[in-house]
Amino acid sequence: MLSLAATACRAAFPRTSRAAFPRTAFPRTSRAASGNVPVILIPRRVQLLLESRARGSVQRLVTPPRAGRLLISSRRPEFNQHSRVTCGKFSRPELASRGWKHKLSGGDHFTIQRLQERPPEPESSFTSLGLEPELVSALGTLGITCPTWVQLQSIPPLLRGSNVLSAAETGSGKTLCYLLPIVHRLRALRVSENSKDPRSLVLVPSRELARQVGDVARSLGGQLGMKVRSMGGGRGHEGIKRQLGREPIDILVATPGTLWKALQRDTVNLGELTCIVLDEADTLFDASFSGLVEKILMQTRIASHPTELQGPERKAQLVVIGATFPGGVGQVLSKVTDLGSIFTIKSKRLHFLMSHVKQTFLKIKGAEKISELLNLLKKRPTESPGPGVLVFCNSSKTVNWLGYILDDHGIKHSRLQGQMPAAMRVGIFEAFQKGQADVLLCTDIASRGLDSRRVEVVVNYDFPPTLQDYLHRVGRVGRVGSEAQGSVVSFVTHAWDVELVQKIETAARRKSSLPGMESAIKEPVPTEDLIKENPEQ
Repeated sequence: MLSLAATACRAAFPRTSRAAFPRTAFPRTSRAASGNVPVILIPRRVQLLLESRARGSVQRLVTPPRAGRLLISSRRPEFNQHSRVTCGKFSRPELASRGWKHKLSGGDHFTIQRLQERPPEPESSFTSLGLEPELVSALGTLGITCPTWVQLQSIPPLLRGSNVLSAAETGSGKTLCYLLPIVHRLRALRVSENSKDPRSLVLVPSRELARQVGDVARSLGGQLGMKVRSMGGGRGHEGIKRQLGREPIDILVATPGTLWKALQRDTVNLGELTCIVLDEADTLFDASFSGLVEKILMQTRIASHPTELQGPERKAQLVVIGATFPGGVGQVLSKVTDLGSIFTIKSKRLHFLMSHVKQTFLKIKGAEKISELLNLLKKRPTESPGPGVLVFCNSSKTVNWLGYILDDHGIKHSRLQGQMPAAMRVGIFEAFQKGQADVLLCTDIASRGLDSRRVEVVVNYDFPPTLQDYLHRVGRVGRVGSEAQGSVVSFVTHAWDVELVQKIETAARRKSSLPGMESAIKEPVPTEDLIKENPEQ
């Protein structure tokens, strides 16, 4: 019986010869233990995926390059992107940095190329803005003849008496946006000579910026009889008194901490203010300064309409200036003025990468950063003073450590970081501007507002922790009036650095603004509404 069943099975299923199944039909196969049935070792889905990837890599490699400028050039040519090509908003671009979290990606790099030689300058004049002729003449003696876009948009509403919030990219000339209207208005107002209280206040986040803005105000207003004073931190009560002096003050430039000390001791009074300026507002409204700024604003009377700027009981005009804005600005400003009265000016290129600055990203290990930095610094021209180089670090300890290494290699440099005593910090950036040192090791204390037209190269030794910090660091080069075109080199080491780099590369390929930077000044949500939305709180 068994033999009859076996014979029937063989008749129904005859043995198939090996030649009937060519190797191409079953790739990577093996025979079962019986030797009769072929077994596929690779699943069909995986096989199809490998075939599609192979076809895609071949197509990417054989794509002919286009003539003309590149927007992005990479070590691997298949990731190059032509300047005339733009990735769609909802498409997923091929990133040169996509695999940079892998440990074998060291040494890879890509560059966002420079597409413009100089920042665009509008064809206009300060006379057309309604400024008095003496002020325009004083600008001419400083070599400033044409206003920038943000100055064209900001100065007219300020002259009309409106409260203004101006948001524009770094290096666009925002300091003159408020200094020119302040000087113009102060010359037209009559005040008592017996009053020692300041007539206008400029609030800045650092003593270096206070010194710089004060120098600009003196060079501009000094020719017109304006009295300018600067108050920086790190001084006692007697030092603050000496900084204020005994003469009437037309323009006072101060840091929040020093000004609050003076207010507490009744050394200064803000009752006579005609204008209050919050410069570098993104820093003034962060967690470290927002409390002090709010207390200072509560000591002033801010107008909600231009008519309140006249008469003996006049109030102060409000000007808020910055390149980025945190979300809590409206929460603070709503306590001192009507947010509907604020005239908002926003640059079309706000939060965009600057197209006239070359930006290179290098993926390296942490132990290799010092050698890369030394190679870069030793390639600089040997003449003195040469082009300025800013080397940014994320901590004061790294600044000091790098300083010792540069000393060992005979590279002359200066250091600027927040833990230095005030006496050491005074004049460091000014000396760098004068060419006494070509290399400045610094933290982000030097990335906000400082005029750095001498700087030609910015090195991010430590990649910045946020995209806002990256924009401010890049803004130290390619500024209005700068002779050097400027370039940025960033060392990318950690996985969280790669995530930010990928956002930057995606924005560059899409020619869009950086993500997560938008913030608007809105009315705060009432407390009772918050309770309704969050009953558990």
